[in-house]
Amino acid sequence: MKTQVCIIGAGPAGLLLGHLLRAEGVDCVVLERKSPDYVLGRIRAGVLEQITVSLMERLGLDARLKAEGLPHDGFNLADGERLIRIDIAELTGKHVVVYGQTELTRDLMDAREERGLQVIYDADDVTLHDVAGDAPFVTYTKDGTEHRVDARFIAGCDGFHGPSRKAVPASVGQEYEREYPFGWLGILADVPPCNHELIYANHERGFALASMRSETRSRYYIDVPLTEKVENWPDERLWDELAIRLGPQAAAHITRGPSLEKSIAPLRSYVFAPMRHGSLLLCGDAAHIVPPTGAKGLNLAASDVFYAARALTGFFRANDNDAIAAYSDTALSRVWKAERFSWSLTRLMHRFPQDGSFERAMQVAELDYISTSRAAQTSIAENYVGLPV
Repeated sequence: MKTQVCIIGAGPAGLLLGHLLRAEGVDCVVLERKSPDYVLGRIRAGVLEQITVSLMERLGLDARLKAEGLPHDGFNLADGERLIRIDIAELTGKHVVVYGQTELTRDLMDAREERGLQVIYDADDVTLHDVAGDAPFVTYTKDGTEHRVDARFIAGCDGFHGPSRKAVPASVGQEYEREYPFGWLGILADVPPCNHELIYANHERGFALASMRSETRSRYYIDVPLTEKVENWPDERLWDELAIRLGPQAAAHITRGPSLEKSIAPLRSYVFAPMRHGSLLLCGDAAHIVPPTGAKGLNLAASDVFYAARALTGFFRANDNDAIAAYSDTALSRVWKAERFSWSLTRLMHRFPQDGSFERAMQVAELDYISTSRAAQTSIAENYVGLPV
């Protein structure tokens, strides 16, 4: 098989890139090692920045997002006693939209046949070859038969554990990493949210987050040591802990219900540079991971895809090499700003095991400053709603 761009990974980043390229007349094929049901079964983020929403609008695939998404004009920081509301609409003139990543992936997936986007699922043993040159190719196995895809470019949208980043020689790439000493224990339940906007809470017992996927489905988190086990947290114990950490104002409105899903996700800050090597472009989690505190993971992948689609379209339609050459630096500039915001918000809202009274006093002072400073709130709002692309 021959194509112009071979995309590795059919999560939201890969599908979004595929649709953007097809809309511009660029030939592409998407390879995914898992089944469609498996891809849709992954529970992920749900807060969309304007870049992600605008790309869905540009593709004309935003009908359900508009009908079911929840526009949010702000969010809250809690310090155990009060809610500090960050009014992002008033401070920036923009808003975010709560719409589950699973639903966005479904919208992209459902449109693939109509838009002529070829996606090959259950592609095993995906391997990238000759990425440093102008004639890379990908091999994979499906139903016991090996196949080959020749392309001019390969886009690695296959997540942190995929093969794309591993195709970059160690002598070329550099890793920047920070692992955090805790994970997020999350619960998904079909109950109305306790607040119409998200609440990030810093309590003496630890961090908590009150979020939602819809007006009838809630997503809550608490931080726990990495050694903790989900089995140690029956639903009732988790609801009790959430009520304590979120504070009395939120606790009064918590509706309890049986969990649909519970899991513990470790937190990591990670960047791989460069994001381009020869004919290989990395997008999303293949190149970077952010802690979920700032709601940046999916949105950062969307901005990567925006830059990659622009560069690839320019190459094939106008023989423009400049955007391809600049892709890594352009994407990394926004990546590092998002990493900074996610790291700083994680540092502010969590209790680290090594911290003492001084570090705690700094958190209290920072939250107090944010509560009374329009400048501080504006900075947070600008980053939360998404920096320009």
